Amino acid sequence: MKIAITSQGNSLESLIDQRFGRCAYFVVYDTESRAMEYIPNPNREVEEGAGPASVQLVASRNISKIISGEFGMKIKPLLDSLNIQMIVVKNPNKTIHEIIEMLNH
Repeated sequence: MKIAITSQGNSLESLIDQRFGRCAYFVVYDTESRAMEYIPNPNREVEEGAGPASVQLVASRNISKIISGEFGMKIKPLLDSLNIQMIVVKNPNKTIHEIIEMLNH
């Protein structure tokens, strides 16, 4: 299963980005192969529509779940229609490494 995690940077020590649509990076983690890919978010600076555009970006990667600090109001119906689960992590001090450790247990 592929999971997207919003990240402030492109390393395991980076913190989760609290913003879904305007996060700095998406970390795509494959729970089966344990492979990771860091994707810079091209939508982080757009004036409007960052959330829906980011949904399209992660959906194109066959993502099953997205982990972020928060999601905009327009995002839930879009993700529901694509059968992508939203997971909210309220702790802004969680690193990508810590989140991946949680996924592996």
